[in-house]
Amino acid sequence: MKNLNKEDYKICIVGLGYVGLPLAARFSLKGFDVSGFDIKKERINQLVNKIDINNDISDANLETLVKNSKLTSNIDEIKKSNIFIITVPTPINEDKTPDLEPLIASSKLVGSIIKKGSIIIYESTVYPGVTDEICTSILEEKSNLIFNKDFSTGYSPERIVPGDKVNTIEKIKKVVSASNEETLKIISFIYSSIIDAGIHIAPTIRVAEAAKVTENIQRDVNIALINEMHQLYTAIGINTNEVIEAASSKWNFMKLTPGMVGGHCISIDPYYLMHKSEMSGYVPNIMRASRKINDDMSNWVVEQFLEFSKRKKIDIHNMEITFFGYSFKENCSDTRNTKVRDLISLLNEMNLEIGLWDPIVDQNDMNDLKQSGIKVYSNPPTEIELVFLCVEHDEIHDFLTNFKGLVFDYKNIDFH
Repeated sequence: MKNLNKEDYKICIVGLGYVGLPLAARFSLKGFDVSGFDIKKERINQLVNKIDINNDISDANLETLVKNSKLTSNIDEIKKSNIFIITVPTPINEDKTPDLEPLIASSKLVGSIIKKGSIIIYESTVYPGVTDEICTSILEEKSNLIFNKDFSTGYSPERIVPGDKVNTIEKIKKVVSASNEETLKIISFIYSSIIDAGIHIAPTIRVAEAAKVTENIQRDVNIALINEMHQLYTAIGINTNEVIEAASSKWNFMKLTPGMVGGHCISIDPYYLMHKSEMSGYVPNIMRASRKINDDMSNWVVEQFLEFSKRKKIDIHNMEITFFGYSFKENCSDTRNTKVRDLISLLNEMNLEIGLWDPIVDQNDMNDLKQSGIKVYSNPPTEIELVFLCVEHDEIHDFLTNFKGLVFDYKNIDFH
C-alpha cells in the first residue's frame, strides 16, 4: 500500500450537530480538506456566520472551520468528497424501539453520490449489525457499486461528551474498524492524525458497534444502582451524598451521584442493544431493570418534592415553584430527552404556578413550555421564594449561594 497523505482525502462530515461539528473542526484544524453537510439550512447559516448555539467548539476553531472548509446543505457541493463520515442522531420511537430513519436517510443521500474508491464511516450509535446489515445494502443499492470492491465502510463510535470542556475530542481515544484491511489502514491514518490520545483498532465493525453501546449501558446500570440506593436511603432518613462520600474513601469505589438520566446517549442507547437482544431471543434483565429505575426517577422526585413541601409546611398552591436548570446535565445546553420536562409536566397537571430559569439553554428550546403557561425567565429571577433545583449549572450554583428562600434539591434531600 502506498504512503498515506492528507492531500489524498476529501472528507465530508454528514450532520453538524454535537458530534459532527467538533469532528469537522478538528479535521480542518489538522489540515484536511473538509466539507460539512447538514440538511438544516438554518444550522448552516448560523455556522457560516460563526454562531454555534450548542457552544461545542471555541470561537477560534469555528472561525478556522468557516475559513478553510465548505459548510453546505447542497448535496452537489459534496460530490467531490471520497470519505464520508456520518454523524446523524439515532433516537428511539415512542415504543422505545430504535428509530433508524436519520441513519437510513443519510445512507441513501451518501449512496446517491459516492463513486469508486469512496469510504463511508459511521459514528452514530447503533446496535451490532446495523452498519453491515442495513446501511451497506442501502449504499450498494443507491450507488450501483459493489461493496468491498468499489467502496468500503468503517465504524468509529463517537465519544464526545456534550458540555465537557476538559475531555475534548482530541483527548479521547478513538475506536476504529473497517470492512477490509486496506480501508482500516486509511481510517486509522485519518483518525490518528486528529486524535492525540490515539486509536484502538477493533477486529470487526460489529465489535466496535457493540463497544459503544456497552460503554453507555454500563453507566446507565451503575446510575440506576445509585438511584435505587438514593430512594432506599431517603426512605430511612440517611443522606445519600454523605454515604457516597464515605464509600468513595475506598480506592476502587465507583463514585457516581443520583440523578435523572436524560440526554441523547445513556437514556437512549440501552434500548438499541435491548432491541437486538430481544431479536436474538435473549432477555436482558439487568438492562431492562436499570432502564425502568432511571425512567421512573422523575415520578419519585415529584413524590419527594410533595413530601418536602409538607415537611416544610409550604403551600405550593399559593406560590410559584421555580425550576432551576432545564438541560439534561450540568453546564451543557443540550435539552434532548431532558427529564426536567417530565417533572414540570407532572406538577403542571396539578395546576400549580411554575417558573423556569436556565441561564445557558437557548430560549427557543423552551418555547413550548411558554405556550403551556410556564413562566420562563431570561434573567436570574429575583422575586421568588421556592426553587426546585434540577440542573446546577455554575451560574445557578453562584446564584443560590446568596439565595434566601427555600431550595428543594432532590439529589441532596434535607431531612430536618
